[in-house]
Amino acid sequence: MASKELLDLLNDAIAREMQVSIQYMWQHVQWKGTEHFAVKDELKQIAIQEMKHAEIIAERLFYLGGIPTTKPSPIFVGENLKEMLEQDVKDEQNAIELYKKIIQKAREEGDITTAKIFEDILKDEEEHHDTFTSLLEK
Repeated sequence: MASKELLDLLNDAIAREMQVSIQYMWQHVQWKGTEHFAVKDELKQIAIQEMKHAEIIAERLFYLGGIPTTKPSPIFVGENLKEMLEQDVKDEQNAIELYKKIIQKAREEGDITTAKIFEDILKDEEEHHDTFTSLLEK
C-alpha cells in the first residue's frame, strides 16, 4: 500500500515522537527554579501530546503494512534550562522538516489520509516550536 521510503519515514517519526515524549517528561521532572512552576505543566502536556502522536503514527504505519519501531531517537534531557530549551527547539524544527517531507511523499503516493494525519500533527509541532522558542527568549 505504501512505499518502503514512506514506511521508513513514518518509523522515523515514531522514534522521534517517543524520544521527545520521554525527553519532555524528564525535563518536566528535573527542571528547577522559579521558571519550573511557570512551565512544568506545559512541558508535561506537550510530552503527553507527543506520546499520542506516536500512537497515531504507529496505527497508520501498521495499517499501511509496516511494523512500528519500539526504539526512540536519542534522548537529551540537558543540564540546565537553556540547554533543555535549545535542544527542544532543534527537535521541534527537525520534526517540522520531517513532517513536511512525509506530507509531500504521501501526496506523491496518493495517500491523502497519511498526508492529513501529518498536517494535523504538524500544527501541534509548530505550536510546540513556538512555545519553546518563546521560553528560550524569556
